[in-house]
Amino acid sequence: MSTQPKTWIITGGSRGIGRAVVERVIARGDRVVSLSRGVSSLEFSRPRQVMEIKTDVTEGDSVARAIRAVAEEYGSVYALVNVAGVHRGGRVTDLSRVDWDLVLRTNLTGAFETSRATVPILEPGGAIVNVGAVVGFRGFPGDVAYGSAKAGLSGMTQVLAAELAPRNIRVNLVVPGFVDTDMTSTLSGRAREKIIASIPAGRIGEASEIAQVIVDVAGATYMYGATVPVDGGLLNSFIGPGR
Repeated sequence: MSTQPKTWIITGGSRGIGRAVVERVIARGDRVVSLSRGVSSLEFSRPRQVMEIKTDVTEGDSVARAIRAVAEEYGSVYALVNVAGVHRGGRVTDLSRVDWDLVLRTNLTGAFETSRATVPILEPGGAIVNVGAVVGFRGFPGDVAYGSAKAGLSGMTQVLAAELAPRNIRVNLVVPGFVDTDMTSTLSGRAREKIIASIPAGRIGEASEIAQVIVDVAGATYMYGATVPVDGGLLNSFIGPGR
């Protein structure tokens, strides 16, 4: 438990993994600023510790306004967790440019915008945790946009870790596997069964399990530029093209 409340910024905090991170942080006694396109319609367990700001992470002006509001309210920030993301499936010959742009803007450019806006108010000893995906490291047919965005996020994590280490700001990447969220709920039953069959743990992950690791990584004082899989072993059980 924190002795003094710390301030966390979490993008995509209204649902899925982002919401689970919010709940875990406030359970520690810390406070959260949740940035998302839509304000949550559900009550958080400790609403007084949560400030929600409607923000489009793909728009620099929207992010800048949100971070200014955070600075005015709290002064400095302990951690930024970049969770916000969207998924649009499609093979390279089928995926529309509109969907490609949406996925790249949200999953990669969004993390860039929030990171560069937040760095000036991050405390020494603070952290940025980016949330990647297994598909950013292993190719799955039909995931050209999402895989590209998450691979780019991995590269950005490495660069920011090197840039910000002299300021004692840690930047790391947590890589969830197949997790039960709104994003994965749109998959067909056959697709879900195929993925689950490839997971050594034999089951889908829970958002709370990912949140636990994200919070722990944010507090890891000697971790810089690390990639931390939380995937039931999926990253090491690549599904080849013929399967």
